[in-house]
Amino acid sequence: MRQNDFENTPMLKLVMSLAIPSMIAQLVNILYSIVDRMFVGQIEEVGNVCLAAVGICGPIVTLLSSFGTLVGIGGSIWLSMCLGQKNEKRASQILYNSFVMLVVLSICLTLGFILLKHNLIYWFGGSDALYPYANTYLTIYTLGTFFALMSIGLNYFITGEGYATIAMLSVCIGAITNIMFDFILIRTLKIGVAGAAIGTVVAQFISCMFVLCFLRFKSKIKLHKEELSIEKMKHIVKLGFSPFLIIASDSIILIVMNMMLQKYGGDMGDIYISAITVAQSYFLLITGPLLGISSGTQPIFAYHFGSQNLKKIKEAFKIVISFAFLFCLVMFIISMCYSNVFVAMFTNDAMTMPIADRAIKIFCLGILMMSIQYVLVDGITGLSNVKLSLFLSLNRKLMYLGCTCLLPAFFRGFKYFLCTTHSGYLCKYCDNHLFYKNHTFLFKKSWSEVRRDELTSRFFNSTVFF
Repeated sequence: MRQNDFENTPMLKLVMSLAIPSMIAQLVNILYSIVDRMFVGQIEEVGNVCLAAVGICGPIVTLLSSFGTLVGIGGSIWLSMCLGQKNEKRASQILYNSFVMLVVLSICLTLGFILLKHNLIYWFGGSDALYPYANTYLTIYTLGTFFALMSIGLNYFITGEGYATIAMLSVCIGAITNIMFDFILIRTLKIGVAGAAIGTVVAQFISCMFVLCFLRFKSKIKLHKEELSIEKMKHIVKLGFSPFLIIASDSIILIVMNMMLQKYGGDMGDIYISAITVAQSYFLLITGPLLGISSGTQPIFAYHFGSQNLKKIKEAFKIVISFAFLFCLVMFIISMCYSNVFVAMFTNDAMTMPIADRAIKIFCLGILMMSIQYVLVDGITGLSNVKLSLFLSLNRKLMYLGCTCLLPAFFRGFKYFLCTTHSGYLCKYCDNHLFYKNHTFLFKKSWSEVRRDELTSRFFNSTVFF
């Protein structure tokens, strides 16, 4: 049970020791949804319909899980800052307050989603043919919301304390359990989409128990009762809101895209949704590990921000951005050459396969820009500059969402998806350009000269963006 030494470990080694386990953890975590879709897509006779149904539920499920990220990232960043300041008492208070927030959120979200699930399915792109399967999957998954939020949210605190390998292990345990149950329930017992949802809930339960036991008995900052503070909870939400917004808005954009494809796709609506579900699954194999790099290294920025070590913050930024860019470059090459192999794992439908293959290639055209954008937003959040990270997030997401809603007036079917995706690349470029044009000076000053308020003010007051 090794804990990373933020103070004395060489920066390259420290970044790798946090980024790689976090990448693996996020990649394995992605297997929850990907494996479900692979098994569901191969169900005899109704596989393509079931795949589209799970695709409808996917963004809804991600939206539900993003609330765990809200508390997990917000609380773990603050906890890492406190460790940098050698204030373990406050770190313990932050952990307990975050735990209580996750409990309350899980109860509220479970009740809300159960009551609204019928409307949600139809609002978000479901059809009469898809509804029975989507309803079954979403109902079962929602009942396991408590375990999902606990395992996702509290795992960030394990990483924040420096136990990146333990955090990875908790996710791996859950993913292996999910694969086993999918095979048994879908392939052997022929339960269908219900089996996929049950397997996911059981896996999240086991992962949740592992995380709770570790934080209660084994971690440096142990989970035990502390004084509750509304002010601390507000600050946790403040720090976690920007990464929460990224994940939640991604889900909303996918939901809107499914709605538009169903509405304007005519007889091809369900086929388009099946194809996009496959493409989204592949894209998760890129965004998941990329999120692992950016969020997994946040504790480095937060710790050294707490200890006021600007030199190490600058060094960490350079290494993390370089690593993220290299990863995305490799995935870009693989995507252009072997996307058809991935599609064949999900479906053998002759109409769905070529559309899904083209969609993957289009999705991946902008991943090099995305590598920089992810690191910038999460790194700035780790430095507690919430206003700037929130602006960068909102700037990109609102532009993308606007295009997703408006373009159907001009394009139909696959052309709509093509144009919407390219609009996303433009948004990423704008974010990256805005940051570099107005904030390169951040890395040229000493710590005593750095003022976060100055940075934010300069950004908003800039009159020339391009």
